[in-house]
Amino acid sequence: MSGGWDLSVASDQQIVAWAQEGEESAFRELVRRYQRPVFSLIYRMVRDREIAEDLSQETFIKVLNAIDRYRPEHKFSSWIFKIANNAAIDHLRRREPDTLSLEGAPDAVTIERQEATALQARDRTESPLDELEARELGSNIEAAIARLRPEYRTCILLRHVEGRAYDEIAAILGLPLGTVKTYIHRARAELRELLEPLRD
Repeated sequence: MSGGWDLSVASDQQIVAWAQEGEESAFRELVRRYQRPVFSLIYRMVRDREIAEDLSQETFIKVLNAIDRYRPEHKFSSWIFKIANNAAIDHLRRREPDTLSLEGAPDAVTIERQEATALQARDRTESPLDELEARELGSNIEAAIARLRPEYRTCILLRHVEGRAYDEIAAILGLPLGTVKTYIHRARAELRELLEPLRD
């Protein structure tokens, strides 16, 4: 039991162990730690805040119901992101893909975080005309990413927007490392082909 322990400094594995013992405060701590990252991942996939909130809530319900099946030899972050990703993929398969924002993660509250999580399509020294052209290019990039298969789209977002390592992407998606690399390679090739008409 957590007793007098400070939950905020405990490891994910320890918090999960307490949650598995029925400590409600431990599960609340997991929600506190992962609410924003889970929402951010789902939002980038579905591009609708209300749907992302619903899918995030669904993710945490699934985590609560399956917490006894979590195995501590795996990173908790990979396990919860896998559940979140599956919820987003299931949703995307039921509807037409939307577009990807270039403005950074929805939980990016500082300019630095927005710039760090945004898809870069412009040079900081460009003129207003250059910026307008870059924004038009950005819209085309959004449209191209939206046309990727959900699996390819997930890999591209996790790698190039969320900055995840290949092995973590493999763990999140439950795929062999080689398959992840293949998906990212194919996604980049498709994006190059889709964007080829825009080249000078």
